[in-house]
Amino acid sequence: MRFCSIASGSSGNCIYTGSEATHLLVDVGISGKKTEEGLHALGLTGADIDGILITHEHSDHIAGLGVLCRKYNIPVFATRGTIQAILRSGGKNAPDESLFNEIEADRKIIIKDMTVCPMRISHDAAQPVGYRIGYGDKKVAVCTDLGVFNDYTVECLKGMDALLLEANHDVNMLQVGPYPYYLKQRILGDRGHLSNENSGRLLNRILHDNLKAILLGHLSKENNMPELAYEAVRMEITMGDSPYKADDFRIHVAERNGLSPVITL
Repeated sequence: MRFCSIASGSSGNCIYTGSEATHLLVDVGISGKKTEEGLHALGLTGADIDGILITHEHSDHIAGLGVLCRKYNIPVFATRGTIQAILRSGGKNAPDESLFNEIEADRKIIIKDMTVCPMRISHDAAQPVGYRIGYGDKKVAVCTDLGVFNDYTVECLKGMDALLLEANHDVNMLQVGPYPYYLKQRILGDRGHLSNENSGRLLNRILHDNLKAILLGHLSKENNMPELAYEAVRMEITMGDSPYKADDFRIHVAERNGLSPVITL
């Protein structure tokens, strides 16, 4: 099983995971051209993709969806609320309605030899979800765009072999930055985004001996820096209540416009 980020940030998100037989994308928030360039770097093409899992309808998660689906006729998996929001918005981002497959949080689906289990997240979108994806006894998760986490989030993310978790903003950078007040409040709110510190706090509750890799993703271009996210999360882990230290784990910051390290499980 392979797992990597093709792009991750406030300007566009696209994550790949797959087995020898099955290839999935989580979100296509970058152009079809950039998505295909990322796939080519992995030795794949759009024709190899067996399904696209959509977390929610915001443009940084669906910008290239329509183009890629029209070209390759790829099935799309999303919640009812997300499907309706995408179809309402119309335009080039929306694939043909016949390609949609409705999913529900906490209801497992099978795509060839891979298992997908959506999980609820708290974000200002119609019906957003994160994803846990399994192949054999290996499991990975993609969890971004959540303003807050709770015991449910923790339970969903326990036991992963690798995960991509949001570390969206540095609170101080956001508070003194150029964003208008209402937007700052939205980002800081329970339906906004996880700060670097909260990302580390969530990690502290799900760390375990067999966690192979952590990708920090969905960083804000204006309100964060890769070095800040990396160090803040490492500090939360090392200073937190868990028995672990940051050096116990392989931690990477997913690149905004390029492939992250490929995690092979």
